[in-house]
Amino acid sequence: MGVSVDYSALALAIKTWASELGFQAAGISDLDLSADEAHLDAWLTAGQQGDMAYMARHGRKRSRPEQLLPGTLRVISVRMDYFPPGIAGADKILSDTCAAYVSRYALGRDYHKLLRNRLKRLSQRINEAAASTTHRVFVDSAPVLEKALARNAGLGWVGKHTNLLSRDAGSWFFLGEIFTDLPLPVDQPLTSHCGSCQACIDICPTQAILSPFELDARRCISYLTIELHGPIPALLRPLIGNRIYGCDDCQLICPWNRYATPTPEADFLPRHHLDGAQLSTLFAWSEEEFLKKTEGSPIRRIGHLRWLRNIAVALGNATPEPEIIASLQSRANHPSELVREHVAWALRQIALEATPESPILRRLSRLREATP
Repeated sequence: MGVSVDYSALALAIKTWASELGFQAAGISDLDLSADEAHLDAWLTAGQQGDMAYMARHGRKRSRPEQLLPGTLRVISVRMDYFPPGIAGADKILSDTCAAYVSRYALGRDYHKLLRNRLKRLSQRINEAAASTTHRVFVDSAPVLEKALARNAGLGWVGKHTNLLSRDAGSWFFLGEIFTDLPLPVDQPLTSHCGSCQACIDICPTQAILSPFELDARRCISYLTIELHGPIPALLRPLIGNRIYGCDDCQLICPWNRYATPTPEADFLPRHHLDGAQLSTLFAWSEEEFLKKTEGSPIRRIGHLRWLRNIAVALGNATPEPEIIASLQSRANHPSELVREHVAWALRQIALEATPESPILRRLSRLREATP
């Protein structure tokens, strides 16, 4: 006969083990994602996933975990905070048009490997306590509705910007999951605490948050600078500012992020001065230098050409100093059509801003005329 397992005690032990492994929270949910499935279907039907065809490629596996891993009964969700020290400097970087802004999650090492290794250790401990035949770890490695599952596991609520929010960590954290066939007791979802606040909607540079909980990825700067493989739509380029990899505006403005605490994980700390580098410095990186300095970084996934594409746009939005212009001109004849086109746009943008007919100068002129 098999050994009897106290699943309530095991659930408590799992949370203790998760904490010992460096996770700031852990919770357990069932598999009911029916409401989220309807929301996902509507989002896909509207085409708001853009070029992310993989969002629809796996059928119902994303919203029905038991189809992704047959035999699954529960999902264990974990949270690991990545809030880096010095986050207060983010606004300063965004206001310096010649500096490069990199999303805070990408300043250090790629989180996927770190979380996956910790989850595997947690999974091993669970198996030692109660052997299971269905057990699998996920960290962005399969079609999983991780925010919905984490919400159902009591780790937070989905904010109006569609990110998961926690009372004690805001939204500066990563998520991971363990699918299991163990019939563990489930946690209760949290209620939303966004209230009437819509700061994230108002601050979005490209107005990608169309309404509460509705994000059009095709306008999102994170999508444009990371997921999009081709040219960035010209109408959106001026709105990107100096954001060269991702965007944090909706997180930086969120009142709940005032409660976040700096990460204890050294791997998430900034590397290669990416928390305040100059655009012209990064634009000068050769492909070899790019690959070397992004080793172990999530940034490497976009490749050198899209790295140059993104920085060219930011240079076009920068104050037209001689160094900025020279930096762009150095890539004007780049072998890649993608890079050449964005450099040409940036040079035209700078030339436009320098003329008497510049939109900015015209606005300043009207303001002066209206001033008593």
